[in-house]
Amino acid sequence: METPRIGPTGETIDTPRHRALGSTSRVSILRLVQESPGGITAAEVAARTGQHLSTTRAHLDRLTDSGLLVKARASGGQPGRPAWRYRAAAGDPAPAPAPYRALAAALLDHLTGAAGDVRDAAARVGQEWGRHLAAAGPRRADPVGSVVTVLDGLGFGPRRQPAPAGGTEAEVHLHTCPFLELVGRSPDAMCGLHLGVVRGILEHDGASPDAVVLEPFGAPDACVVRLLTPAPPAPGGRP
Repeated sequence: METPRIGPTGETIDTPRHRALGSTSRVSILRLVQESPGGITAAEVAARTGQHLSTTRAHLDRLTDSGLLVKARASGGQPGRPAWRYRAAAGDPAPAPAPYRALAAALLDHLTGAAGDVRDAAARVGQEWGRHLAAAGPRRADPVGSVVTVLDGLGFGPRRQPAPAGGTEAEVHLHTCPFLELVGRSPDAMCGLHLGVVRGILEHDGASPDAVVLEPFGAPDACVVRLLTPAPPAPGGRP
C-alpha cells in the first residue's frame, strides 16, 4: 500500500496527477488544451507541438487517466467515427442521485467486456431509461421542456438557448456532468447513454427520438444537445 505524500502546506499530494505532470511535454500539452475551451484533437495538438501523433496520443491518454483531461466525441449518428476531442477537466460537479449513478456504473461494468458497438448499446439502454424518467414526471406539451426538466433532475445543469426566429432547431447546453468519473472510464458508453436518455424523453412525449444530436464540447463551456422541433404552423393552419 502506497503512503500518500504530504505537501509543504499539509495537503495530500495527488500522486497520479503529479506524476502526469512530471513531463515538460505533458505540461505544455495540458496548457494547450486548457487554452482550447471548445476541445482539441490529438492531431491538432501534434500539429501545434511538432510531436509525432502517437507520442501526442500517449501524453493525452496519461493526462486523461490522471483526471486532468476529459475526452469525448460527437454522437450525432453520422457515418464514420469522429476523432476524440480533449478538454481540461472542470471542478467536481454535484453528483447525480445515487440510484442513477449506481445504474450508470452497473451499465458501464456490463458493457466493458461486451462485443459490438458500445456506444449504440448504451444508447439503447439510455432510451429505455429516458422513457422511464419522463413517465415519472408530468407530461409536457413541449418535448424540449421535458428534456430540460429531466436532465436538470439528473444534475446536468441544462440551459435552453434562445431559438432563432423561424428556426426549427432547439439547443440545450449541459454545463455540468454528474457522471464525469464514469465518463473518464468509458466516454463512448456514457455519452451514448446520455444521448439515449434524451431520445427516450422525446419518444415518451411523442417527438421523434432520431431528431437529436449530442455534441460533447459543442460550446466553450458546455456539451450541446441539438433537437429538431416541429415547425410552427403556417397562418390559417395551412402547411
